[in-house]
Amino acid sequence: MISKQKQNWYGTRLPEEIRFITQKLKEKGFKAHVVGGCVRDLLRGAEPEDWDVATDAKPEEIGNIFLRSFSNNKFGTVTVLTGSENPRLKEIEITPFRIDEKYTDKRHPDKIKWAKNIEEDLARRDFTVNAIAIKQEMRDRRQEIKIIDPYEGQKDLEDKIIRAVGKAKDRFNEDALRMMRAVRFATTLGFKIETKTEKAIKTNSPWLQAISKERIRDEFLKIIMSERADEGVEFLRKLSLLKYIIPELEEGYGVSQNKHHIYECYQHSIMSLKYAAKKSFNKYVRLAALLHDIAKPRVKEGRGQDATFYNHEIVGAKMTVQILSRLKFPKKDIEKITKLVRYHLFYYNVDEVSESSVRRLVRKAGPESMEELLQVRMADRIGSGVPKAEPYKLRHLKYIIDKVSQDPISVKMIKVNGEDVMKILKIKPGPKVGQVLDILLSYVLESPNKNEKEFLEKEIKKLGKLSEENLKSLDQKARKAREVIETKRDEMTKKKYWVT
Repeated sequence: MISKQKQNWYGTRLPEEIRFITQKLKEKGFKAHVVGGCVRDLLRGAEPEDWDVATDAKPEEIGNIFLRSFSNNKFGTVTVLTGSENPRLKEIEITPFRIDEKYTDKRHPDKIKWAKNIEEDLARRDFTVNAIAIKQEMRDRRQEIKIIDPYEGQKDLEDKIIRAVGKAKDRFNEDALRMMRAVRFATTLGFKIETKTEKAIKTNSPWLQAISKERIRDEFLKIIMSERADEGVEFLRKLSLLKYIIPELEEGYGVSQNKHHIYECYQHSIMSLKYAAKKSFNKYVRLAALLHDIAKPRVKEGRGQDATFYNHEIVGAKMTVQILSRLKFPKKDIEKITKLVRYHLFYYNVDEVSESSVRRLVRKAGPESMEELLQVRMADRIGSGVPKAEPYKLRHLKYIIDKVSQDPISVKMIKVNGEDVMKILKIKPGPKVGQVLDILLSYVLESPNKNEKEFLEKEIKKLGKLSEENLKSLDQKARKAREVIETKRDEMTKKKYWVT
């Protein structure tokens, strides 16, 4: 049964762009149904990511009806450009009813043929919640929506279940990536996988090896970027799929750590990912949180509370490169995530680590990655079972990183240099050159608009006429003014991170 809230939705209107397309098809004597994930999302009360229409019109007939369209695939799909301001409705895919025949590569049908009706088309789809179609009909001069649901997908939506259409084994034999899609839908929607479907995934999980690494990567990323990323990875492990994606991660299952951790290696990685997802960290941080201790099972020495994992961050960085390269991640992503894994174990205690060592860390990890590195560290902490993600010393480190990353207040900031001073005043290198530059800097710090070469050159001539004593006095005032500004800037930076 569909809830009253869902039933009320039936009386609403589809977006104007969809109504235009379906109406145009009907005017030419063709059937038109809205199908797939957009119907699933509508019934759930969510906004669809994209829209798909199924019809009994052939590709060339669709193209003749919609001139602003293109088609470049063997499945007959025609993409119609609507000109909509809504990015989710700018392009609508229209696909002829079809039947897929035999999947030799366990991904794409060797041959397709056009189906006669929407029921035959729905029979080839993956899960019941995606095998629902709707169409709008005129009833008593009113638009009404009719639901076509031969596999009780609406009931599975109500019960929050992912169930394969027909025999699960057949669906996965056709397209092995559907096993990962089942996990992805269960994860992103917060659903359970029906028992027979789950069993078929476990039994046929080796078929995943036939799928291209790029497609596996894309599905895995969708799982990683969901709110329940940790549950998704655990789903993959329980259903025997993780071993064909990141087998190195499974090596940590059941491997105990030491007195600094309350979780085993695999569980620690999952808990770290959970925190990263909870905080909506980006994909780099989430993947680094998942992989940061990937090498621990391989470098572990000793047992119990005193076990050690020397150099696991170095070995882990190398393993991360191998894993992400195998999954065909872009080179820039691999480099960034690998750096986060390599330097996640940085040591920092207030008053124990110098600013120069922090500068070295910033230089190695990259100033653009420091915030993400700290986020990985926070995920690592929570994944270790500690109560606070960001203790005082981590806030203090943020302060030091910010401090050493700021441009120093120096005479290099002004648009003249020592050579200009010596040339204008016709003097040789000496204390007077530095004094003049210090005074000019004080002018610019007080009024940034004065940092113009023409103005500064005129001031150099004026300062050159002063006595040695007056010039020295002005220089001392300039230095004190700079110290006040530096102190104020440092106080503001401390305040930013609640550091005293």
